[in-house]
Amino acid sequence: MKMRNRLGIGVALCTLVQPSQVLAQESNDTPDDEELQMEVIVVQATRRNSALEDIAGSLNVVSGEDVGAGGIQNSSDLSFEVPNLSIGDQFGVNRAFIRGIGFNSIDLGADGAVAFLQNGSVITRPAAQLSGFYDLEQLEVLRGPQGTLYGRGATGGVVNMVTARPTEDLEGYARFTYGNFDAVTLEGAISGPISEKVMFRLAGEYENRDGYGTNLATGNPVDDRDAYALRGSLLFDASEELEFLLIGDYFREDDFNYAFHDFGPSIVPREALPGPVFGGSTIFDLTDDPETRDINSDQDAINDREGWGLQAIATWSRDEWRVVSTTAYKQFERFNRDDLDVTEVDAFGQNNYTEDSQAFSQDLTINYEQDNWSILAGATYLNESLDGQVLVRVNNIGEILFGAPPGAIPDGIFLQDGSVTTDAFGIFLEGTLEIAPDFRVTAGGRYNYEKRDGVGNFTFTLFGTDVSTDQAESWGAFTPKLLLEYDVSDDLLLYASVTRGFKSGVINVGSVNPVIDPEFIWSYEAGFKVQDRENGFTMSGAGFYYDYSDLQVGFVNSANIVETINAASARIWGVELDASLAVTDALSLRGFVTYLNAEFTDFCTGYYAAGNASRRQFPACPTDPSIVDLTGNRLPNAPEFTAAVFADYYVDLGDSGQLDFSVDVNYQDDVFFTEFNNQDAVQDGFVNVNARITYAPASESWSLSVWGRNLTDEYVQANNIVTAPLYGFVRVGSLRPPRTYGISFNKNF
Repeated sequence: MKMRNRLGIGVALCTLVQPSQVLAQESNDTPDDEELQMEVIVVQATRRNSALEDIAGSLNVVSGEDVGAGGIQNSSDLSFEVPNLSIGDQFGVNRAFIRGIGFNSIDLGADGAVAFLQNGSVITRPAAQLSGFYDLEQLEVLRGPQGTLYGRGATGGVVNMVTARPTEDLEGYARFTYGNFDAVTLEGAISGPISEKVMFRLAGEYENRDGYGTNLATGNPVDDRDAYALRGSLLFDASEELEFLLIGDYFREDDFNYAFHDFGPSIVPREALPGPVFGGSTIFDLTDDPETRDINSDQDAINDREGWGLQAIATWSRDEWRVVSTTAYKQFERFNRDDLDVTEVDAFGQNNYTEDSQAFSQDLTINYEQDNWSILAGATYLNESLDGQVLVRVNNIGEILFGAPPGAIPDGIFLQDGSVTTDAFGIFLEGTLEIAPDFRVTAGGRYNYEKRDGVGNFTFTLFGTDVSTDQAESWGAFTPKLLLEYDVSDDLLLYASVTRGFKSGVINVGSVNPVIDPEFIWSYEAGFKVQDRENGFTMSGAGFYYDYSDLQVGFVNSANIVETINAASARIWGVELDASLAVTDALSLRGFVTYLNAEFTDFCTGYYAAGNASRRQFPACPTDPSIVDLTGNRLPNAPEFTAAVFADYYVDLGDSGQLDFSVDVNYQDDVFFTEFNNQDAVQDGFVNVNARITYAPASESWSLSVWGRNLTDEYVQANNIVTAPLYGFVRVGSLRPPRTYGISFNKNF
């Protein structure tokens, strides 16, 4: 019997229904009509290589078989697979949120609160996290602060990409996909031995598709894709105790992706926006479609990015000892251009982002285990050098702001230019003791130290500003953890934990913003995990409460300058339930449901619609009546309810092969994109439907799939921001893909 991996592995609890061979540890048992094969999933992100069934916490593992065209191609697609995970993009930057905690800044140099890793090594730049997935063994998502294991940037959680390893036998695959929007995806890998002790793997992917929309002003596509990626791996079995894994990868994108979509005005009428004032037309002047994917801009959405990396993983194991050293170097460059006046006239020129990062990291983990106790210890070091520039050409400023004759006041620029160097060090120790045969206690802590040095200049000719932004700061923090586990039976585990999370302070590139201090979170979580191997049933549930302080919140202030402040505290609590069931040998089901209550408990800030009778007004801040009090508002990107159902039906055709039918339906509640919770920056609740039919012959040497995603063609905003006063507070953002469908042919050899 074969079943589709995603239905089992999505449940964050234990050993799951796993029919195929792509993941983790293989079982030599042959399933029959009376018994479901159960396969152990090994999770690397816990730094112990623990079996999923043994981990007390909230996590999901997604099979590499579900990664690729028609499935999970990028981080945004994970939102439909993992409870309480919300991912979008902004300015070509990944914005990931877990349980309402994520990337709230819009300035260059800011870090996310969800750590993205490749084989345990951090991908520092949020923009580099959008490169896409291919040839993975699995994707691991840990929900909740990971203060002990990962420290500085994992207050929301962790996403770890585990790349496919070289194999002892010669094997590989080739996959061709063609879909609507003239989409072509080629993916493949070949793996095998070079010698008795050396193995290799080469993998690559190429993606090309037309745009989901068109720039009516230039005729060029909007949100198209032209990208490729390569990865090579070498595995050296030096001895029975020692192995070395070397990985090199490269990716390249050159297209018109990550466009600013015009979502219409906020408090300034359309005819009074800068573009129309100079004779331009917004997209809504040209169409009656409120859900258009087109734009009308004199500036195309240029996306030009490139990255490469090297990773060396040495693993030594002997008896009770296991030592892992992971060394990584990553380089990433990007250039993105958009047009904030969103019309075909050059009202305000260009908005340009340039980023160049070089990052070196070293992680060392030591694990020692005895029958009733174990110790996990480690140290990490990170050095990153980030050079960047935010350049906005401010044209026609005199005419727009002061009514001066054309040319009377020279055009100007807004420029943030500089570099930030980061040195971060962490050391952690965690021990587990079996107090009784069914009761375990884990206690640990981590000390984090980070120093940032910023050098640069800020220029804003409108105000005659040209100043140095040189500044430096360092921070230290201790993040403890306490975990209690109780095995009620072989099938039921109860746990409770207390953890502290820490997100480092920030110095933004070329910014006059003062140094932003760290943010902290205390997390309290209790949960259970149930597994019934005999009947193929698994269930996990968790309740959590977060005390979140010194939130780093970014916005555009009244002087048209991007500003980030430690302005808020919040209270977050919620529940999650995730389950899977093998109903019959042919039918398997999975589902999850979540509730999230995420509110500011103390937050005062400036308000773009203050005094505007057409917009909701807020109480004055008790300590400063010139700003407003947002206490009680929901955090951005924190839907109150989410739910999903996954179904998979397998048909055995005997000697003719097999058919696999799968469908998943995912609901996400309303999401606010700003702290003001206004209807001009909200995505209403929506339902996403995906489906796939796969045929494979009895030999399983090839397969053919017909698939569709977002089958009801929902128009969904992935992000929405209200721009600076200079641009008339126009609303711009990004969109999730429309309905896509296609056919994929996969050949295994």
